[in-house]
Amino acid sequence: MKKVYGAYLCTGCGIGNVLDVDGLKDAASDAGIAMNDHSCLCGADGRAFIEKDIAEKGVNTIVVCACSPRVMQHEFYFGEQTITVRGNLREHVAWTAGEAKEDGSVDDFLQEMGADYVRLAVTRAQKTEIPVPYKMESISKKILVMGGGIAGLTAAKEAANAGYEVTLVEKDSQLGGKALGWRKMFPTAYPYSALENPNIQQMIADVQANNKISVKTGCEVARIGGSPGQFNVTLKSAGETTEWDAPAKVSAELNDLITKGEAEDPNKGLQKYTSLNPDGLMFGAVVLATGWKPADVSQYEHLGYGTLANVVTNAEFEKLAKNGKVPARVAFVQSPGGKDHDKDFPYCNSVTSMVALKQANYVVEDNPVDGMAYILYQHMRTPGNTELFYKGMQAKDGVFMTKAAVTKVAAAGNGLTVDVEDNLLGENLQIEVDMVVLAAGMVPTTATESVINLAYRQGPAFLDLDLFDGYADSHFICFPYETRRTGVYNCGGVRKAETMEETIDDATGAALKAIQCIESANRGVSVHPRSGDQTYPDFFFSRCTQCKRCTEECPFGALDDDEKGTPLPNPTRCRRCGTCMGACPERIINFADYSIDMIGSMVKAIEVPDDDEDKLRIVVFVCENDAYPAIDMSGMHRNKINRLVRFIPVRCLGSMNMVWIKDAMSSGIDGALLLGCKYGDDYQCHFVKGSEIATKRMENIGETLGSLGLEPERCGVREIAISDYDKIPAILDEFVEEIIAMGPNPFKGF
Repeated sequence: MKKVYGAYLCTGCGIGNVLDVDGLKDAASDAGIAMNDHSCLCGADGRAFIEKDIAEKGVNTIVVCACSPRVMQHEFYFGEQTITVRGNLREHVAWTAGEAKEDGSVDDFLQEMGADYVRLAVTRAQKTEIPVPYKMESISKKILVMGGGIAGLTAAKEAANAGYEVTLVEKDSQLGGKALGWRKMFPTAYPYSALENPNIQQMIADVQANNKISVKTGCEVARIGGSPGQFNVTLKSAGETTEWDAPAKVSAELNDLITKGEAEDPNKGLQKYTSLNPDGLMFGAVVLATGWKPADVSQYEHLGYGTLANVVTNAEFEKLAKNGKVPARVAFVQSPGGKDHDKDFPYCNSVTSMVALKQANYVVEDNPVDGMAYILYQHMRTPGNTELFYKGMQAKDGVFMTKAAVTKVAAAGNGLTVDVEDNLLGENLQIEVDMVVLAAGMVPTTATESVINLAYRQGPAFLDLDLFDGYADSHFICFPYETRRTGVYNCGGVRKAETMEETIDDATGAALKAIQCIESANRGVSVHPRSGDQTYPDFFFSRCTQCKRCTEECPFGALDDDEKGTPLPNPTRCRRCGTCMGACPERIINFADYSIDMIGSMVKAIEVPDDDEDKLRIVVFVCENDAYPAIDMSGMHRNKINRLVRFIPVRCLGSMNMVWIKDAMSSGIDGALLLGCKYGDDYQCHFVKGSEIATKRMENIGETLGSLGLEPERCGVREIAISDYDKIPAILDEFVEEIIAMGPNPFKGF
């Protein structure tokens, strides 16, 4: 497209009160685009002001220097064939300035900030191209649901009701999952006082009667290859061993070699596993609903599981209760006790608390005369309406509850004794019971087995499951149901321990996500978190050195590679984070509207005074997900921002290519700061690994700067949550003070 530029400056919202409008217009002209001003660009007159130039002058590349690009998006949208770039003069400059001077004069430092942001916006517009969506030649709109329990049945039904064909795969010989073994369900209706009969048979019947759902029992997924819209799936009989079962070991060896940088030959050997079965089924998206397994509680020797006959798990007790009368005296042990009193059994939560209450009800219901149920807990969790059932059980005859630590379970005649300390009564107890029930938690199947069997270069399972207790999350808080593999959505017990009601809601959400994925792939846009993004990474392969850094660092398995190690992009798997772009030492990976050259040029567009030690320049690369919104909110609260810093937004800190730091230092910029999401156990990065990857890269660039005679401390990384907007000024001031103490960049002026 031949670009016709138009630049527009809004003087409203206080911008014109604290900045010299003519000076800003001159900055735009110096950068190559003539700029006009208006008092309210987001109003009807302001929009008409721009539309007039579009109609009369053919303007198709628009620079709007006004408020944050996070607001007024509809007001500044002029169609898909028009490029619009926003320069943030309101939240980043005007609203951080404080009150305007009484004499009407303009602060030099503030004016320099405004002029730089105008130049940054103009440069971005000059380097941006209109993206062309990636369109598949063919796409499947069928959905594969793995698992035939409550979650799988619900997901299949909801997707089918929305008009999509579904194949439901269940490894057991019948549908229903663990719900088939339930005696009763938790209350689902007011007054939430009575247990209900299971409705699993009705759920099964509804699925079997739906002509859009194909049910395959006694069946497992042998292999899943391809990408969203074109997942090629091969099935096998449950328990059958196939050639595709080998990649689990191959992948473990491969990942170890990747870490050591020795992945050449093993990766070639992996290719036979990615040669997909031509007779495989094709699906657009996958819903993972393979459920959970009871946690192992045999490690707690003092509780006697595995050695004492009448010590059982809650799952085993439920089967006993369904098939016959339960014992009269039962102790429900919710925590392992021992030395660490405050700890629960692994994978316990509110569901295990509710299960204990439900099963205690069985005891007094089956033994109306002498039934006694003892619930011994450290944490009793009954959220929402389940609190009403909890209160009802508190008042029920024969039910005794106390916060307590169980120190020992021992055989005593035909029964058991339970030693209890630190209870609410304030004295040690010994309870005689017929049976002890241990609250075994709900372990997701992804924690114990490779259920997904992906034909991906990064291996058949999800990465870093150990960091997330075996749950296959992409981002549990911000993006529920999403896994680290685009197009695969989890729900039910494989996502978190849930009640039946929660599972139904969960499965409905996962089905909707699967539908969204299919339709987005069909339109050639990304699904999440950059929903609707039409860009995808473009590789200039003639300069590729097969270093494999892009394939190794991609958090989402969007890249495979061929026998030579050349990346094989899968655009519909891609989340558009740009981590591959940041990883590439040859700088051959770019997006139409986000590139190495663009950000590098923006860095160089910052005017660096070389004759004033008081006017140092610090560039701050901010992630668009947490840091940029936090800075915006800081501006909205009128917090003052250090006037030596300049913000450049990036998609994710994972997309930070270290050449930008070199560009900054060689341009005379005195310091560079990366501001992004938290990582580690309490990670908040929308792209999972972006902040962590950027931190590792910055350690390497620090060594390079040291070899050039520059202090490594001139570059830094800071973590911030979106809610930390009030901390922004202090974080920036602290870093600026460190740079001031070091003095100007010695390369300034060269």
